[in-house]
Amino acid sequence: MTDVIVDERDFELTINGARVPVRGAAPGASLLQVLRDQLQLTGTKGACEEGECGSCSVLVDGVLMCSCLVMAASVTDTAITTIESVARPDGSFSDVQQAFVDCGAVQCGFCTPGLVMAVTDLLNQQPHADRETVREALAGNLCRCTGYGRILAAIDQVISQRAAQ
Repeated sequence: MTDVIVDERDFELTINGARVPVRGAAPGASLLQVLRDQLQLTGTKGACEEGECGSCSVLVDGVLMCSCLVMAASVTDTAITTIESVARPDGSFSDVQQAFVDCGAVQCGFCTPGLVMAVTDLLNQQPHADRETVREALAGNLCRCTGYGRILAAIDQVISQRAAQ
């Protein structure tokens, strides 16, 4: 049996506005793997590892993506936004996060980070999104616990609150 030599890589990523070194990443390591395993940013969840569930959603240069499908070394010149940066600077919940709590849209919580990222992204682009637009935007996020009714109620709450401001 011969020894297998793994060519590890060092690079930097810009995550939540900060330049972060990544040391010894495996070739082909996904952004999800690097975020969770190397950088200890465990808010982004891994479930299907096939881009089907949305639990690992992050923004890469403002575009919502499944981090399990993105090679970490391929996004070195981009701005990556994770769930860790969604809360307000004082640490309190964003309006989207608070609405999820208020409406009971958080059950087991596994899908919540990906859903919060998707909803935040959608409402930043389309503040008055109608129900059909919301459903379409969330089509890539799977939740086994809530039945989506409470998630839709949370989104309605955010849209209403923002419209009233």
